Amino acid sequence: MKSKKNLLEQLKSLPHFSKDSLYQLGKQLGLADTTVDTYISRFLRHKEILQLKRGLYVSTDFFSKNRGDLSYSFYLANIIRPPSYVSSWSALQFYNLITEAIHGITSVTPKVTRTYKTKAGNFAYQSLKQELFSDFSLNQGKASSKFGFFIASPAKALFDLLYFKTHQFRSVRIKDTKALVEELRIDIDEMDKKEQSRFYTWIKKYFHDE
Repeated sequence: MKSKKNLLEQLKSLPHFSKDSLYQLGKQLGLADTTVDTYISRFLRHKEILQLKRGLYVSTDFFSKNRGDLSYSFYLANIIRPPSYVSSWSALQFYNLITEAIHGITSVTPKVTRTYKTKAGNFAYQSLKQELFSDFSLNQGKASSKFGFFIASPAKALFDLLYFKTHQFRSVRIKDTKALVEELRIDIDEMDKKEQSRFYTWIKKYFHDE
């Protein structure tokens, strides 16, 4: 039981961990993989760890200490389904461009669309064409961001939102986009002028390419 406690203690400092990394830690403690599997089941049953998806976990202790940190939620969103970046409503909220509270994290990925409902939150991933999977950056080292995460620029977050909201701009004309933004109650005038310009560049390029 001492080895079980030692294993759990090591997990409390990790922002996330995989089953493979648990096997490696187990080997350092002289534990067989089958024993580690038994411990994982017990940890889950006693709610000492949370499952993010199959084979990916976080300790309840670490999550409880960081659950109020938005940068940690965004960090987890990147980890759960890579490659991906935070976008749409979640990113616009991060940039203070919407006033409504958003529940759950919305991200974009070149993989298939998928949603993960976990004890650590709900994470939705929308599938985007590979050629549109761009204009995002690593947000790291800022006072408000303890954890690094990939997030769309304000312009791309708004483009992605409209892209999915209109089902890839189906039956939408380029001149309709401003009205669409207003309908969604997004104050684009609050967006940096350069970002506004980048947004309309994205729109024009998309309609031209189509």
